[in-house]
Amino acid sequence: MPVKLTSLADHPGVPKTVEDGDTFLANAQKKAREVARATGQWVLADDSGLTVEALDGVPGVISARYAGTDGDHAANNSKLLEELRDVPSGERQAAFVCCMVLIAPDGKEWDVEDRCEGEISLEFAGTGGFGYDPLFFVQQFGKTMADLTMDQKNSISHRGKALRRMKDVLLEILG
Repeated sequence: MPVKLTSLADHPGVPKTVEDGDTFLANAQKKAREVARATGQWVLADDSGLTVEALDGVPGVISARYAGTDGDHAANNSKLLEELRDVPSGERQAAFVCCMVLIAPDGKEWDVEDRCEGEISLEFAGTGGFGYDPLFFVQQFGKTMADLTMDQKNSISHRGKALRRMKDVLLEILG
């Protein structure tokens, strides 16, 4: 695509956004808007996480800090298994959700959302990936996300699907 990509690492003066929204979309919008204000550039931001039906969508927007500490994958996974200990296999439906927001310097916004459906396993499996991947069982492959190759994961992941949809939005904008 005829665009030059940069990351926040290329803009060291931009402050970190506090993700205090009630939805993935609200957090993605907040990140995009704050970075766009700070840089005056087009910005693509996302927010994502895990939703579990038996837990009424929890951990949701607090997925990274579900057990209390941001990014403590082991504690988050342990808490999730504990919360689901009495929920039998077949009733542990879950989804990884990703919302992406593109914002132009003039403030115009576009957003997309996509999901990867699965089920929370009864135990850990696999050594790849991060976060909830060792517990997230993907029926079509018969494996957890942590057992998938990078190509398999990218073909079905919530972020991969959302990014492909956002690419279509960008192509439409570029004409």
